[in-house]
Amino acid sequence: MIPLMRDTFLREAETKKALSEFILRTERLSMGPECANFEKQFSVYQRSGDAILFNSGGSANLALIQSLKNLNILSDNAKVGYSALTWSTNVMPIIQMNMIPVPVDINIKTLNIMSDTLLERLEAVHLDALFITNALGFTGDLPQIQKICTDNGIILIEDNCESLGTELPSGKAGNFGLAGTCSFFVAHHMSTVEGGMVTTSNKELAEMLRIVRANGWDRNLNTTQQTSLRRRYKIASEFEAKYTFYDLGYNLRPTEITGFLGKYQLKFLEDNINIRERNYYSFEKEITANKDLLIPEHTHISRLSNFALPIVCQTPALRNQYICRFSSADIEVRPMIAGNIQKQPFYSRYVHQTYNLPGTDFIHNCGFYCGNYPELPRKDLDTICSCIKK
Repeated sequence: MIPLMRDTFLREAETKKALSEFILRTERLSMGPECANFEKQFSVYQRSGDAILFNSGGSANLALIQSLKNLNILSDNAKVGYSALTWSTNVMPIIQMNMIPVPVDINIKTLNIMSDTLLERLEAVHLDALFITNALGFTGDLPQIQKICTDNGIILIEDNCESLGTELPSGKAGNFGLAGTCSFFVAHHMSTVEGGMVTTSNKELAEMLRIVRANGWDRNLNTTQQTSLRRRYKIASEFEAKYTFYDLGYNLRPTEITGFLGKYQLKFLEDNINIRERNYYSFEKEITANKDLLIPEHTHISRLSNFALPIVCQTPALRNQYICRFSSADIEVRPMIAGNIQKQPFYSRYVHQTYNLPGTDFIHNCGFYCGNYPELPRKDLDTICSCIKK
């Protein structure tokens, strides 16, 4: 079988050996210096001012929305636009924070929100924030979207879990908004088994994210931040500060295992992305020659960090045909992310207004994906290509 992802880690045997040695020698497994060092290294890689590590990508999304609410950047009943082709943990925190989710349609050529689909939604609804999902390594026209958000007072944030390493001429995906999130779950570009990150260059937001991550207390802040908080709330001593909680939070902390694995896997990320990109372009040659399939548009992207191979068919009947073809070849396939999220059972229970989303519905009905990762041998690449051919 050709699975969505073959191994837990890049360079599996080497990583497991290094992890075993780390566990045997370390005196601490709860969050500590390994996590802090990974945060510093990742912020340099992402070219962001700061990085805050969490126990999952979903936790990173939840903590980001909670932090924006704690800082009064967003409030109850804020209207938060989101990419209609997305994952559950992009939408659930909006609902959980008592805000109003507003889907924004995607363009079938890019699989993402584009400036024109955003402007179309803004004709009918004023948005307080926009939570974009950069899907499968692709993005929309982020500089134009960024400008629209700036001009309209909309807080822009990005879920970059599927596009880590994708670059546009004007910058890296994940850096166009106030903050970006990414995931280190097993099937993603780099694995810490579970794990996620928020990147931001906003110091106030970074401080609040660290408060939210750890129960609402200040013990993971630097000395200057702690002193400021304690003076503001008249905390008289270090003893009292131990169990003082400043705002709403959770326990979303990673372990030192997460930090160690993140540092170790980060060393291989550039080679990983290069191979994914090379694989994708070999697949795209076959897609180009097959009129049953649509080719994702990415001319606005300078580096394509492909998460998985999207197969977009012209009709639902063709999708069924190609799913059967891939499955018969023992290639594991999945729906295109969660499809039109409005169709998910949880959504109708908590959200009572729906929108017409023709682009998202087309991908929901006509799209699926299979894995693309460095461990694919030549024979597996050839098998996938053979299934793409007309």
